[in-house]
Amino acid sequence: MDVFDLPAIDSLLRIALAEDLGAGDLTTRLTVPAAARARADISAKAEAVVAGVPLVRKVCVLAGGGVDVRELVAEGARVKPGDVLASLSGKAHTLLAIERVTLNLLQHLCGVATLTARFVAAVSGCACRIVDTRKTTPGLRVLEKYAVRAGGGFNHRLRLDDGILIKNNHITAAGGITAAVGAARAAAPHGIKVEVECTSQAQVAEALSAGAEIILLDNMTIDEMAQAVRSIARRAVVEASGGVTLGNVRAIAETGVDIISIGALTHSAPAVDLHMTLSLE
Repeated sequence: MDVFDLPAIDSLLRIALAEDLGAGDLTTRLTVPAAARARADISAKAEAVVAGVPLVRKVCVLAGGGVDVRELVAEGARVKPGDVLASLSGKAHTLLAIERVTLNLLQHLCGVATLTARFVAAVSGCACRIVDTRKTTPGLRVLEKYAVRAGGGFNHRLRLDDGILIKNNHITAAGGITAAVGAARAAAPHGIKVEVECTSQAQVAEALSAGAEIILLDNMTIDEMAQAVRSIARRAVVEASGGVTLGNVRAIAETGVDIISIGALTHSAPAVDLHMTLSLE
């Protein structure tokens, strides 16, 4: 199923519209004739990677319908200032009612895609993937992870039931890495790999010895990561996470890690500047 067809997306959009409209758009009701028709163009004011344009049509339908929506750029496309992402035609009341919700979502999702694309470009030529984390905006995870893919990145776990990632608190509660990995491997569903978060070379060695299939190097220095990659020697997939920036991601990739996970892709992506310009038909 297409991400935009998920029932959760309709629920999200209904909540967003209700939050913004309240009992109705007072300004529009008092100033714009009910029969007025208009055209609205959603365009970029900055360079960006596009994500989320199909949401425009869904928002219009939920706001009352009667709006013709033309999507003018493909998802994942790069746009420059002045490029039109979508053109809408219909009742002026409806176009004005959906303006803020539509722009809020598009600006954020395009921001996630754009930031992801920058990280992907920064490690071009290296044999590693840029992936997201679960550090997402509550309620927006599916869309934010979609935007990461639109920007050329990959997704880590969507939910806690998607994989086994033994982190520091699990290690403490289980009584150590060996105990935690042993218990996980003994009962893991078929095909699910066991990943362990490690903060030291000693933990890396213990996780490998216990049979971990993925090692997450958490907040290590570049030199520590390089040392860990050498010691793992392809016996496990290696993921790096913590403190990753556009300034150091290339150096991290060059240590030989397979995956670089970055929470900032979703929790700190700057919104892309978009605007909607309306003209009467």
